[in-house]
Amino acid sequence: MASTETASDLAGLEAGLDALDAVPVERTPLRQVLLHKVLPPVTAVVLVLAVWKLLVVAGVTADYKLPDPSAVWHSLRELWLQGTLFDIIWTSVSRGLLGFLAALALGTPLGLLVARVPFVRAALGPILSGLQSLPSVAWVPAAVIWLGITDAAMYAVILLGAVPSIANGLVSGIDQVPPLYLRAGRTLGATGARGARHILLPAALPGYIAGLKQGWAFSWRSLMAAELIASSPDLGLGLGQYLENARTDSDMPAVLLGILLILFVGIAIDLAVFSPLERRVLRTRGLAAK
Repeated sequence: MASTETASDLAGLEAGLDALDAVPVERTPLRQVLLHKVLPPVTAVVLVLAVWKLLVVAGVTADYKLPDPSAVWHSLRELWLQGTLFDIIWTSVSRGLLGFLAALALGTPLGLLVARVPFVRAALGPILSGLQSLPSVAWVPAAVIWLGITDAAMYAVILLGAVPSIANGLVSGIDQVPPLYLRAGRTLGATGARGARHILLPAALPGYIAGLKQGWAFSWRSLMAAELIASSPDLGLGLGQYLENARTDSDMPAVLLGILLILFVGIAIDLAVFSPLERRVLRTRGLAAK
């Protein structure tokens, strides 16, 4: 009798676990996506434009300080008709992505080394934290003196701004890995590089992705600072140099357009790359909010 009840309890438990594993994933209705994902940012943009227009109509300041939104739209239309809009954006985006990939290749092994070797952590940990808090624009004069006004100086500024964030994000993620995972990995023979690949990095993925997200933000900010300060015709016309040229010409609509384009690119990269990746990792771990 007791064995029958035990078998029944185990069968019930197994059925319950199977039910948990087999939770159906329903496709979100288009109406709900539009209502909860699209409508809020569109509403925010419309409100900002409305307030902007009201301030212009009320004449709170001179036109050369706060131009009408239509003037900014006219500047955008001019770039489009000239065929230079995408060239300007791509010049900066290509630099930013290439610099970020280089920072990723350097920051990942550095983060592993700092996280797993106590001596290296004691020596480099405070330095990485200090570099992460140092404004990226501070590196621009030194990079220009070292490398001249070249692409190499731009990439150097990106690396100095992004590598500490990526490395610190990985260190933070590894610090949160339960020791049981590491002991289980060693028991199964996952040590050294194999353990880092199959145990540490997957377990530290949420913190690592947060570091990558912050690393991209630092890369983009560092590049814009470098393009603003170290502008040169030899470097091509990027967003930072476009913004500086507009300032030199006292063209406020173009200045605001440059700011909006820089903001748009940063938001677009985050929404297209890092936010989906972050949601996917959290969802696979059962941490994503409904």
